[in-house]
Amino acid sequence: MNARMLIVERPPKALRPMKARNASECELLEQLPNIGPSLAADLRLLGVMHPRELAAKDAFQLYQSLCQQTGKRQDPCVLDTFMAATDFMRGADPKPWWTYTAQRKAVYGAV
Repeated sequence: MNARMLIVERPPKALRPMKARNASECELLEQLPNIGPSLAADLRLLGVMHPRELAAKDAFQLYQSLCQQTGKRQDPCVLDTFMAATDFMRGADPKPWWTYTAQRKAVYGAV
């Protein structure tokens, strides 16, 4: 039996933007340390279109707004990530989001 095979090539996946090493390098939300496509979409839902806008934002207010916009309580690690992103855009070194967990618990308690 002679079967013909059709080889379909998939288009290449879009490359993820490289993570910024400092705030001045950051042009896309996805370049922020700890921010992937999903959290970038959440930030856009909140009206944040460029990373530089985060320097003037309050991470807790962003978290509360996201909970309100989505109609559900977000995982507290989202607040940790917003804390990391706002801190980074204010000039801090990039740090993993979980390094903000203790600070979040001390400042905001259970969210």
